[in-house]
Amino acid sequence: MGLESAVAPDFELVDRNGDVLKLSDFRGRKVVLFSWSSW
Repeated sequence: MGLESAVAPDFELVDRNGDVLKLSDFRGRKVVLFSWSSW
């Protein structure tokens, strides 16, 4: 089963400028989430 049509839960993130971004702000647009970390 692919996740392309799955509905993601809404969440908030703070960008590097301190602005709050919500996933719902991008409703109707394609979104790519990239997560990276260094342990």
